[in-house]
Amino acid sequence: MTTVKTAPARRVFVRQLAAATAAIALPSLHTAHAATPPATERRFAPQAGRWRSFEVTTRVDIPRVDGVTRVWLPVPSVNTDWQQSLESTYASNGTTLMTNDERYGARMLLVEFAESVAQPHVELTSRIQTQDRSIDWSARKPVPEDAAARAYWTAATEMLPTDGIVRKTAQEAVRGARSDVEKTQRIYDWIIANTFREPKVKGCGEGDIQTMLETGNLGGKCADLNSLFVGMCRSVGVPARDVYGLRLVPSAFGYKELGGNPASLKGAQHCRAEVWLSGHGWVAMDPADVTKVMRQETAEWIKSPANPIVAPVKKALFGGWEGNWMAYNVAHDVVLPQSKGPKLGFLMYPMGENASGRLDHYAPDSFRYQITAREITA
Repeated sequence: MTTVKTAPARRVFVRQLAAATAAIALPSLHTAHAATPPATERRFAPQAGRWRSFEVTTRVDIPRVDGVTRVWLPVPSVNTDWQQSLESTYASNGTTLMTNDERYGARMLLVEFAESVAQPHVELTSRIQTQDRSIDWSARKPVPEDAAARAYWTAATEMLPTDGIVRKTAQEAVRGARSDVEKTQRIYDWIIANTFREPKVKGCGEGDIQTMLETGNLGGKCADLNSLFVGMCRSVGVPARDVYGLRLVPSAFGYKELGGNPASLKGAQHCRAEVWLSGHGWVAMDPADVTKVMRQETAEWIKSPANPIVAPVKKALFGGWEGNWMAYNVAHDVVLPQSKGPKLGFLMYPMGENASGRLDHYAPDSFRYQITAREITA
C-alpha cells in the first residue's frame, strides 16, 4: 500500500488560483427573492459552512490481457475554499506512478501491467473534504485581477473553440448585456432554454460544442451542455472552466437526479462549471443539472424552468452547488502520460489502453471498474 499526499504548491490548478481564489456566488438576475416560497415549490438551497469528509475508492480489474496494459485513474487535484483534496493510497500488482497532465496539474495514477501479470488490478482510495457553495447576496470582496489568468481562462482549446459559430451564438445570447454578470446570466438562461438533457448519450457526453451548434443537435449530458456554457462564456470574454468530478451521496434535498449511490458510483461522474466575475472571483454554475431535473426528475419531461420542481434548482445553481460531489480537476484536452492514444476532452473516468488501443470504459468485458464512497463522520 502506497500513500501520497496532495501537494498544492506543485499543482498548476492551484497556481492558476493563487492570484484569484474566491467562491462567492452571485444573485440570479432574473429570479426575485420571495419571502415565503410557494407551498408547491421544492426546496433546494445549498448553504456553505459545513464541511463533510469522504473516502472514495476506485478499483479496476482487467479481465483480458492483451500485451502491455496501462491504466490511468483520476485523483482529486482541487484545493479551494469549497474542497480540500487530502491523501491518496493505492495498491496494485502493476508498476505505479503518481503523475499529472503538466498543463492543468490534473493528478492521476498511472499503472502499467506487463503481459505476464495475472489478473491485473489496481485500487485507489482518496480522502477529500467538501462543502456546499452558496451565495452571499450582499458581499463583494476585493479580489485581485490577473490579466494572465483572465487570458488563460478565456482562451480557446482544440476541443473548446471560441470563434465561429460558438462566438456568434454567444454574441446573440448576450446582446445588450452591460457586464460579465449579465453576460453569464444570459448564457446560463440560453443553455437552459435551448439545450436539453438526452439520457441516451453515453457517459457524460463528448463535449464537442462546435458540432452541437453546427448540427443543431443540442441534446446531451453535462460534459456537452456545461462545456457549451463554458465555451460561450469564454467567447465573449468571461473567464470560465469546467470542473470534472463525481457525485458521492444522495442530495440532502431529495432530488434523486442530483445525488449518487455511495455503494456504486459507476456512472455518477458529473462536470460542473465556474465563471470568474470581477469582485466575486470564481463562481459556481451548473445549467446542465437544471436540464437534468427537467428531463429526468419526474416521469414526465418538464418543459418549463418555472415549474416548482425546477425553479429552486435553477435559482441555486446560478452561483452555488451542493457539496455531495467531489471535484477531480479542471483539465481540458488532456494528454495521458505514456499513452499512444488521442487526447481526451476531459479526465473523470478511469481510462485504459493495451496493445490493441484505447479500452472502452463502458465495456465491462475488457475494462471493469467500481467506485464507492464512504462518508467519515467521526
